[in-house]
Amino acid sequence: MDITKLRNIGIAAHIDAGKTTTSERILFYTGRNYKMGEVHEGAATMDWMDLERERGITITSAATTCEWKGFLINLIDTPGHVDFTVEVERSLRVLDGAVAVFCAVGGVEPQSETVWRQADKYRVPRIAFVNKMDRIGADFKGVINDIQERLGARPIAIQLPIGSEEDFIGVIDLVETRAVYYRDELGTTPEVRPVPLDMAAEVKKARELMFEILCDVDEDVMALYLEGQEISSELIKKALREGTISMKLVPVICGSAFRNKGIQLLLDSIANYLPSPADLPPITGRSPYDESKIIELQCDVEEPLSALVFKIAVDPFLGRLAFVRVYSGRLLKGTMVYNSTSGQRERVGRILRMYANKREDIDETEAGMIVAVPSLKLTRTGDTLCRENEQVVLENLTFPDPVISLSVEPATQADKLKLTKGLTALSEEDPTFIVRSDEESGQTIISGMGELHLEIIVDRLKREFGVDVKVGRPQVAYRETIQKSASAEGKYIRQSGGRGQYGHVVIEMEPLEDRKSYEYEDKTVGGMIPKEYIPAVEKGLAEAVQTGVLGSYPVIGLKITLVGGSYHEVDSSELAFRIAASMAFKDAMKKASPVLMEPIMKVEVVTPEAYLGDVIGDISSRRGRVEGMDVRANARIIHGYVPLSSMFGYATDLRSKTSGRATYSMQFDHYEPAPVEVAEKILRG
Repeated sequence: MDITKLRNIGIAAHIDAGKTTTSERILFYTGRNYKMGEVHEGAATMDWMDLERERGITITSAATTCEWKGFLINLIDTPGHVDFTVEVERSLRVLDGAVAVFCAVGGVEPQSETVWRQADKYRVPRIAFVNKMDRIGADFKGVINDIQERLGARPIAIQLPIGSEEDFIGVIDLVETRAVYYRDELGTTPEVRPVPLDMAAEVKKARELMFEILCDVDEDVMALYLEGQEISSELIKKALREGTISMKLVPVICGSAFRNKGIQLLLDSIANYLPSPADLPPITGRSPYDESKIIELQCDVEEPLSALVFKIAVDPFLGRLAFVRVYSGRLLKGTMVYNSTSGQRERVGRILRMYANKREDIDETEAGMIVAVPSLKLTRTGDTLCRENEQVVLENLTFPDPVISLSVEPATQADKLKLTKGLTALSEEDPTFIVRSDEESGQTIISGMGELHLEIIVDRLKREFGVDVKVGRPQVAYRETIQKSASAEGKYIRQSGGRGQYGHVVIEMEPLEDRKSYEYEDKTVGGMIPKEYIPAVEKGLAEAVQTGVLGSYPVIGLKITLVGGSYHEVDSSELAFRIAASMAFKDAMKKASPVLMEPIMKVEVVTPEAYLGDVIGDISSRRGRVEGMDVRANARIIHGYVPLSSMFGYATDLRSKTSGRATYSMQFDHYEPAPVEVAEKILRG
């Protein structure tokens, strides 16, 4: 396999921008599908779960492989709904490039910004595809301005639409200076013609702007442009590719996936401008024995094996499937691999190349590829696979904490075992889905990223595991923090006949400006506490932080410093110091003015102007605050922050207040102290 001809890409965007429809068209034009699946008909290949087809949304990221003009494309279609943001996060971690899809009417929407930030975090080069150019209100230039202003990127238009809304019939390719028309319904035979005369001035102006931007990234283009000489399409493509891979530019193209217009040119752009694994820096990992030792591996079959498990999925026929990105070396069927994260050996019984929910058995896979491996029983999301004699640990994935919880219980006693099995499988599959048992009530509590997330989980329990469950009311994931510094000591002394217990610690506690984190520092000197007991103190404090003193909620936004203590030659033990640390924590918390923190959601509502007053009034009644407003086409966009506890049932209320014409999206933004009367009500239960 020629690695320079490989593209590992994702399709990512806000919900309903047309990601899955775009993916379906890519599969059709590359010959992977003989007919196009439609989301609205429930027949999309990439939305293979029954739930996805019924709801018309993408829930899991589906992987598939296709070919285009000699290029092998591994394609991942990711969800757009904020509740499934983890699927986007882990996909972007292993992808080399991405196609950001924007709605020509909606422009840059809230989840577009989230996805963009995630791609920035993993330094994933992108091209932008402005979809739905056939829709009323389509505005290609408006979307480009949005990308520049709201995302802080540098967009470069390499196409112009021919017509818009109902009159959208094709695109001008600014690189090759040609017009491409789509006359037939399937768009399989685009008609290439010269630029129409009535667009000549606009095209000239757009090419000038393209050259001005390219001058900043390529000296050859600059030299020719300043001399007024002709710049070849090959040189333009080279400069665009360099600018895209270095993330200095974002090429912008347009089309209408649903109307089968512009997809072949999108595929050309993927091949021409997005990177192959060979274009990217070496992957860096560390030694499992020495965290300071950095290991660099090239994307080469001759290098030692390194592969990251970025997703676990439960397949109805194959059971547990591990999705793996191979970064270096070779993965062979029938061989043993070493999980350097957990220290376990695993056997690779089969290797599968995935085509959404269909698959093909292969004997081996090489550096750069994305495959699925069934039956890795001891492997979890984020684990590294390597050879035991050449160990490396790749950077793990980090996931946000859940913000909403529900209690679930089986409808019948017979369902109890099936419920446990289903919850275990789903929590392995989704790291943002947490299952725990409430010690006081004995209930099973499930936590996730939003109402829809948990609704889907409950639905999947019924469909995939045959479990009928009773669901409690949604509960908000509150937190506790402190408002001032305090110090305390914890002494745990027990004498009972033989050997006793003795642990004594002194701690100082202070609030942090960063309300998200918890920090610990050891400042003991001169053997106040023997070295072997220090980890026990740290562990005791880490456990204590999980249950605060107000309502037993986890504590955030504080730093704890261990400053002193004492020990007993005979009676001291790890257990005694853990308990002493916990006692000191509880005492210090009570002195440090603890407060309850509630999750605040960033909310964006798009509403016709006629309902503006009602929508703003409703947000205010929910203890929300409006931060600003924008105008888009004939609609108003309200930006605000609202406590999560006030947002339950909002979708129904918004529909009834606006005759179903307004839409909204929300995502977790930060924690802030709950008002006193609200906190008292919550703590009273």
